[in-house]
Amino acid sequence: MGLFNKHLGNRGLRYTRNAIIVVFLLLFALATLFPIYFMIMSSFGDPIEAGAVSYSIWPGKISLESYKFFFEFSEYSYRWLWNSLVVASVVMVSNVVFATMAGYAFSKIRFKGRGILFAVLLAAMMIPYQVTQVPLYILIVNIFEIQNTYSALILPSIVTVYNIFLAKQFMSSIPNEILESAKVEGASQGKILFTIIMPLSKTVMAVMAILTFMDTWNTFFWPFLVTNTMDMQTIQVGLKNFRFANTTYFAPMMAGATISAVPMFILFFSLQRYFLEGVTVGAVKG
Repeated sequence: MGLFNKHLGNRGLRYTRNAIIVVFLLLFALATLFPIYFMIMSSFGDPIEAGAVSYSIWPGKISLESYKFFFEFSEYSYRWLWNSLVVASVVMVSNVVFATMAGYAFSKIRFKGRGILFAVLLAAMMIPYQVTQVPLYILIVNIFEIQNTYSALILPSIVTVYNIFLAKQFMSSIPNEILESAKVEGASQGKILFTIIMPLSKTVMAVMAILTFMDTWNTFFWPFLVTNTMDMQTIQVGLKNFRFANTTYFAPMMAGATISAVPMFILFFSLQRYFLEGVTVGAVKG
């Protein structure tokens, strides 16, 4: 009887603990999703100045006027979205390709100075992003003189150390015996990379694609620095045009932010399976 009561007590404690964890996770999820919910709900308000906006969790009126106002506000509204799409897509593809190549070189090819070079890259990753902005701005604007171009928006982010590190760590887990067998069959390094390494690295490549696209799409500071005309602004920089010295068009700004979030949702849910696999890589030994 005593053992039975003890078993029931342990079972009750386990249920209580699980219930507390579930409640905590639900509260965390609500806190995470609420800004997105508020952004979407606010975008359905009327396109009036911020001082006249009535902030509420559920709008009293659902209207698409703010979306119409967003696209009619400037002749460059569509161009902002196009610029962001071009820059984010090119940066995403270049990072996936170059980081995969670099990760393969650092993980599977032995060459002189490999360890030192990788250590230098890791040290560079520790440098705060803000520290590099001034020399990078001088390089782009004063030396190369490519300000206000796609090149200025893309080149500084064409490949990141973090993605190289991510690819290298993943490819280090690929058995060397597979590559040795390919070499015995006469396969070149390029053939090994494109026919063996890349198919086996789809998971990490998908993770790099999602993270890079989202980071580039949401970047504000660098596009703000190197663009000086409205036709070259990205969507994140373009949204600031709805804010003036004395007022802000809040609902149209939220409409633009909602539209700008759509490509990220599409990309994430398209590659969700690979992303979740990437999160769990290495969690189970086998």
